[in-house]
Amino acid sequence: MNIAIKALAALAHETRLTIFRMLVQAGESGLQAGQLARELGIPNATLSFHLKELTHAELVIARQESRFIYYSANFATMNALIGYLTENCCAGTPCGIVEVCCDEKNS
Repeated sequence: MNIAIKALAALAHETRLTIFRMLVQAGESGLQAGQLARELGIPNATLSFHLKELTHAELVIARQESRFIYYSANFATMNALIGYLTENCCAGTPCGIVEVCCDEKNS
């Protein structure tokens, strides 16, 4: 439950939600930090602050390639959050949680 609280708090900010959505759409390859800043039209320092919050909430993973940092959505955390949120749906009747994206076995 603690991860759900951190994830939901991080996604409760419009800019962070937009960043996360962009990273989900980009898939496992992710996006370079500079590209994110340009596409969002926000300063690098602002982007860095929001990416730090998303990383702290375990929603985003950073990796360095050469001199660039790429960020990608952490699909395992996203799927766990969706699972947590749907755990008690359907009036307590199991509704079959489905992996939403990027099953780790196919990675």
